[in-house]
Order: sequence, then C-alpha cells, then structure tokens
Amino acid sequence: MASLTLPPAPPNPRQDAIDLHKAFKGPLRHRFPLAPISVPPRNSPHPTRRLLFDFGWIYKAERAGFGCDNTAVINILTHRDSVQRGYIQQEYKAMYHEELSQRISSELSGHHKKAMLLWILDPAGRDATVLREALSGDTMDLRAATEIICSRTPSQLQIMKQTYLARFGTYLEHDIGHHTSGDHQKILLAYVGIPRYEGPEVDPTIVTHDAKDLYKAGEKRLGTDEKTFIRIFTERSWAHIASVSSAYHHMYDRKLEKVIKSETSGNFAFALLTILRCAENPAKYFAKVLRKAMKGLGTDDKTLIRVVVTRTEIDMQYIKAEYFKKYKKPLAEAINSETSGNYRTFLLSLVGHGH
Repeated sequence: MASLTLPPAPPNPRQDAIDLHKAFKGPLRHRFPLAPISVPPRNSPHPTRRLLFDFGWIYKAERAGFGCDNTAVINILTHRDSVQRGYIQQEYKAMYHEELSQRISSELSGHHKKAMLLWILDPAGRDATVLREALSGDTMDLRAATEIICSRTPSQLQIMKQTYLARFGTYLEHDIGHHTSGDHQKILLAYVGIPRYEGPEVDPTIVTHDAKDLYKAGEKRLGTDEKTFIRIFTERSWAHIASVSSAYHHMYDRKLEKVIKSETSGNFAFALLTILRCAENPAKYFAKVLRKAMKGLGTDDKTLIRVVVTRTEIDMQYIKAEYFKKYKKPLAEAINSETSGNYRTFLLSLVGHGH
C-alpha cells in the first residue's frame, strides 16, 4: 500500500508546470526585476554602495537558486503520482523549452536534489538509474544493485530491463557480467533472465522436494552446492520460496535464513537473503534496511533516499507499520531526527505521518 497522498480532484499538469516555474523563480524573483549588475567594492565611498551591495547579493542568491520556493516545489511534486509527474514534465518542457530535471538540478542542492531527481522518474526509470549508478564508476555499490534486482517482481524486472537499455544504451546483463563475479554474478543474471510465476498458488509436493534439495545442497554435505541454491531461488515464485522456508524449518528444525548465513557468504549470501526476506515479508525487509541506514552515528542518506523514493508508491504504508511494530517508533519520527531542511520536508511528505 502506497503512502503517497494525492489531491481530491485530478490536478491540471499544465497548471502544475506553471506553478513550478513560478516556484523556481521564488518569492524574490516576483518582487524584483533582477538583472546582472556591477556591484561596487565593499570599501567604495560611493553613497549607494550599501544598497547596490545588498541588491547584488540578492541577484547572486537568485542565480544560485536560493530564491527558489522549495516548499511550493515539494508540495506539488510529492502529491502527484508517477503518471501525473510524467505529464507535468512534458508540459514544462513544451512551455519553457528545458527539462524539468535540468531546472531542479540548477535550483536544488545536496541530498534534496538527489532525492527529487530520482523521484520525478517513473518506477522503472528510478530502478534503472539506481542500478546504473551502482554498477558503474568509482561509486560502485554492489549491495544496492543486488537489493534492487532481488527485491523486484519478474514483471518489474522486465520493464526495468527495457528502460535500462533505452536510457543507457546497454543491456543490464552486460553491466552485471562486467562488474560482478562468481556465484553472485550467476544468481543476478539468472534472476533478471528467468521468468517466474508471480501468483500465490504453490505445489506442496514441489515445496517439500525443494526443501530436501536445499538440505542436501547445504547442511547434509561437506561444502555447499551453490547451483542448487541458485536454481531454486531464481526459478521459484516468492510464494513458493516462503513455503519452502516454512517447510525447511518444520522438517529440519532450523531456519533457512540461518542455513544461508552458514553455508554461503559475501554478496552471494546477500542476494539469497534478500530474495528470501522479500518472499516472506518485503515490508519487514525494507523496515530493517531503513533502520540500519539511520542507526548509530551518521545517516546512510544514499540508502535512505533509495528506499523511501522507490517504495513510496508501492508499500510504504506497510513498511511504516513494520517499522513501528519492531522498533516502537514511527518511521517519520526517525527520519525527522536524522535529516534537516528541505531534504527532511521532502522525505516526510512522501512517507507521511502516523504509523
């Protein structure tokens, strides 16, 4: 269940684009016909030095984006769904001959800018962008890439793969193969390449058979048969994997999660655990990810932005409920204490209050 709140009446995307354009100009721009001026030195004896110095500062602030009405921008964009935001971007470009993303990049800054730029994309575009950044350059983050891939449904993955190719001119499988290795690479390639059933029905006979195969591939033998783990975890539905986990616990009196932790390691283990946890309860999984991002000294803003922005239109209400259930604290309260300024306002507008 999404946490996004929308206006009671469908908004007009053209009017939204106009309002955004005004907001980017900001309160100062409505009051002053700002234009480049020559500001006398601070120690100039000129009688109008002080006035011109102040006016010059206003112009510089306006040019740097400090005149942007951030509240208005946030209020508009955080209360529109992905389809509406797409229409707004089309109208904005048609009327003002620039991409909305370009204006946001020039007007906003820091974590607020990063979060907003990710938010205005459609869901598949967001996932593709996060993956591209996670799989390239000096900022490579294989855990983030693994999370995006292993927490998505087959239909979400198929759309995201198409978007990835369209936006970046390369196949996702190519980048996975180039930047990962070993069993981690094998499970990711299999997970994005194999179509899986998404429904709730399971076959108890196959569930029992898979539980036995996992036992033989792990605890029963010396060493681990990783191929069996990869086959079951990439070919079976989430409902099936959740049933296998329950059956394994019943048959061998041990949780499958603990078996994965003891039999595998590194990014391969992380991929298996992400699939298992999302199969059992994706909201609980993301509640833990958010808690870890905000726990201790400092805040993992990259993870905080990724989870809040990508889950708001999917299951944020359930994540909030799981967060409160486990940590006895509203998610909004945690975000409020770990962030500040327009960045805080933006995230809280997406998450919403309450639990």
